[in-house]
Amino acid sequence: MSKIEIRTVDINDAEALLGIYGYYVKNTAISFEYEVPTIARFKERIANTLKKYPYLVAVQEGKILGYAYAGPFVGRAAYDWSAEMTIYLAAESRKQGLGRGLYEELESALAKMGIRNLYACIGYTEEPDEYLTKNSAQFHEHMGYIKVGEFHKCGCKFGRWYDMIWMEKIIGSHGENPVPVWK
Repeated sequence: MSKIEIRTVDINDAEALLGIYGYYVKNTAISFEYEVPTIARFKERIANTLKKYPYLVAVQEGKILGYAYAGPFVGRAAYDWSAEMTIYLAAESRKQGLGRGLYEELESALAKMGIRNLYACIGYTEEPDEYLTKNSAQFHEHMGYIKVGEFHKCGCKFGRWYDMIWMEKIIGSHGENPVPVWK
């Protein structure tokens, strides 16, 4: 098997990324979206993210196996040193260390920007079913995130109610008068 390359997304990657994401929208409660976005809307999302945050893809032999990106944690200036994390892997690429590689690269890029707090918003259920397991929460815990909040039965998909949890990882110090975050 050839080496996996982790690189910055290119807008031309959008179709492959949407293929990965579409699986989660249509078949799981990992994404709370009901409809797969259009390719135009997905490209817009990528472009908007790249204005300030890193957006990475994992590629092997020309095929995109997964992606991860950061975005704003709430939309106020005081939160600039925090970011929300997102990751999606092709269904056949899970449980191979790919997520760890993407997150480690993403966390490194965010730390260089001056980001100190990372957050993950995760669909959650006490009783796993065919639409949602605890894999995402377990992955984040394995990556050093801790659960800091839970909203009960806040999302309904496939006729079932799901919880949402927030997980947090601190990657920087919190001194007074921090330098502004940069891209």
